[in-house]
Amino acid sequence: MKVLAIDYGDARTGIAISDYTGLLVGTTDVIHSRKPDVTAREIARMAREHGAERLVMGFPRNMDGTEGPRAALYREFAAQVEEVTGMPVVLWDERRTTVEAHQILSDCNYHGKKRKNTVDAVAASLILEGYLSYLRLQKE
Repeated sequence: MKVLAIDYGDARTGIAISDYTGLLVGTTDVIHSRKPDVTAREIARMAREHGAERLVMGFPRNMDGTEGPRAALYREFAAQVEEVTGMPVVLWDERRTTVEAHQILSDCNYHGKKRKNTVDAVAASLILEGYLSYLRLQKE
């Protein structure tokens, strides 16, 4: 099953898409838009183009597990994506994914503009990897 992961942001939204087996991250991209409707339509296009069967979106939680201050905004955007794609969106805990993405890019010597344009795709990949691991554990 192909899964498309979303790391939603104000100006950039990271996208990661699994391979057909649902085991690995196959494709990553970044949508550059400050308009939620444009971003939602682009996600729908990518989901169709890549044959995604499931959508998972990072969801902001505080370190204690409570919903973060942007939770309502993310729920609204998830509903918009559901409406445009006709597919439900799984909200996935994204705690520390951006921090980890920055660390990965630092370790690989990505700095400045190069990092800024990549970090969201890496964060989406981390969301996707976490979700795919969860699905594998559910099968065991």
